[in-house]
Amino acid sequence: MITVILKDGSAKEFKKGITVLEAAQAISSGLARAAMAGEVDGETVVLRHVLNENCSLNILTFDDPEGRMTYWHTTSHILAHAVKRLFPDTKLAIGPAIENGFYYDFDTKRPFTADDLEKIEREMQKIIKEDIPLERFTLNREEALEFVSENGEIYKEELIRELPEDAEISFYRQGDFTDLCAGPHLLSTGKVKSIKLINLAGAYWRGNEKNKMLQRIYGISFPKNSMLNEHLERLEEARKRDHNKLGRELELFMTSEIIGQGLPLLMPKGAKIIQILQRFVEDEEERRGYVITKTPYMAKSDLYKVSGHWQHYKDGMFIIGDEEKDDEVLALRPMTCPFQFSIYNARLHSYRDLPIRMAETSTLFRNESSGEMHGLIRVRQFTISEGHLIVTPDQLEEEFKGVLDLINYMLDVLGLREDVTYRFSKWDPNDREKYIDNPAAWEDTQNKMKNILDRIGLSYKEADGEAAFYGPKLDIQAKNVHGKEDTIITVQIDFSLPERFDMTFVDKDNEKKRPYVIHRTSIGCYERTLAMLIEKYAGAFPTWLAPVQVKVLPIIDKQIDYANNIANRLKNLGVRVEVDARNEKIGYKIREAQLSKIPYMLVIGDKEMESNKVAVRSRKDGDLGPMDVDTFIESLMEEINTKAR
Repeated sequence: MITVILKDGSAKEFKKGITVLEAAQAISSGLARAAMAGEVDGETVVLRHVLNENCSLNILTFDDPEGRMTYWHTTSHILAHAVKRLFPDTKLAIGPAIENGFYYDFDTKRPFTADDLEKIEREMQKIIKEDIPLERFTLNREEALEFVSENGEIYKEELIRELPEDAEISFYRQGDFTDLCAGPHLLSTGKVKSIKLINLAGAYWRGNEKNKMLQRIYGISFPKNSMLNEHLERLEEARKRDHNKLGRELELFMTSEIIGQGLPLLMPKGAKIIQILQRFVEDEEERRGYVITKTPYMAKSDLYKVSGHWQHYKDGMFIIGDEEKDDEVLALRPMTCPFQFSIYNARLHSYRDLPIRMAETSTLFRNESSGEMHGLIRVRQFTISEGHLIVTPDQLEEEFKGVLDLINYMLDVLGLREDVTYRFSKWDPNDREKYIDNPAAWEDTQNKMKNILDRIGLSYKEADGEAAFYGPKLDIQAKNVHGKEDTIITVQIDFSLPERFDMTFVDKDNEKKRPYVIHRTSIGCYERTLAMLIEKYAGAFPTWLAPVQVKVLPIIDKQIDYANNIANRLKNLGVRVEVDARNEKIGYKIREAQLSKIPYMLVIGDKEMESNKVAVRSRKDGDLGPMDVDTFIESLMEEINTKAR
């Protein structure tokens, strides 16, 4: 007999040699029916896995992340099986489960079409009905290479050659289809119930634009049709809110092939929102004791060699010149910190000067690969609310708290705080080339940050290998409407650059000491924040942020002068207002204003003009009826000044 500790902490005895599925059946027949995989001593395993020793056991269902991954991974194999049946010459690349389903990359003679997707989906349904068992087997390195080579699977061959010499190489077979895979998988294809292929995309092999472009098919699957229908409804809502689609429809931004990838053009309405945000941020930072700087967009390579960016980040920079040929090589800046540190070093500082809080609205440049760029989320040129605090060691915690308070205030005002999570990003001691190689300093700085976060009471996850090369970070994470997570704001404690730039202050004992540096953004990248706001509000921005806050709609020409007078009153108060004086029917004007998501429409007819009133239509509350102009203005200004949402 063996003793198995279950998820609830209880102990249960089983006969040695029992499988995970048999254990699930002994616990509950319902649990066994819902089981996707098992977790034995923290490792995800197939339901056929045999229990021979005392262990902990968790039966994984679709409600568990690992259970969903197993379900979706199996469905990706069903997808590949269907493609090979229909298009036998197709070569297989990779097909992982992802956060919201699965995908598989294929090397095809011709691009797949929408009709092909329908055929593939029907073939997947056949494979599911056949209820084919999935069977795992292993081969040694030589046998595995021979097996994939015989089948012409060049991408699988490349993957195998990169595995360690002593790696166990496993495959999963389902009928006449076999794939290189570590697993785990469901017991059979019939366990999958409801499937849908979502879309097609191009994807470079290994994510490298120098490699061949493959065909990627995305899909989703669920144990119930109702779950699939709910998911498809969410996808439809996500498509409506997608900033890449909605931002263009609302004429907030555009792109141009002749200008280049990752270089969006902010149109007047989008630029106005960025301007509003920038003024809001800069005013709030000044109120909190920040001083503003303005530094160059480029610098000699010498600066980046001092900072370490040349050694650790050069591939992500735009270089101007050739080190082997030119006396002077420049690079567009990927960050502002070395420039602000140079300003700090312009004179000697006393401990009485610290903390010094420097802020800059910085335009930065990063050489993102073409496969990574997306709308306003990931671009090659962007503007960031950057700042650096130079502090004494005993000021570190208080200033870190002040930075976090500023960030949370910004998120609260924008209505984004409820949508973010916090990640404590640490270095990876097994990847010394990626980081400043000073293990003792890393441990000390990480401990300091962790202690601060714990004393604040912040709920966060830890992530190894996500730190900046010069120090640990607090990353503030948010997901877009499609579930893709990105970092929107960071706070970093830097132990390295103060030493590299020989930054000092004279302490109370008249000795020169090293300060700490806190790197931070207050609202992050403006372009990325705009993308989040578009998706958060589906383009219907709060009135204080809306590029056009009021649209005045005269019904006929004789009301235009009155409409212009009202508009001028509003403009003098700083309200962004437009008059639609076109010779169009009022219903048409109202519909256009509604599609443009204008917060307020003021309809003006003879009755309103004679009584010095306006007929108010609210985007949020509908028809509010006639209102005195002064009353409307007072209510509007209250809403704008309080930044109400």
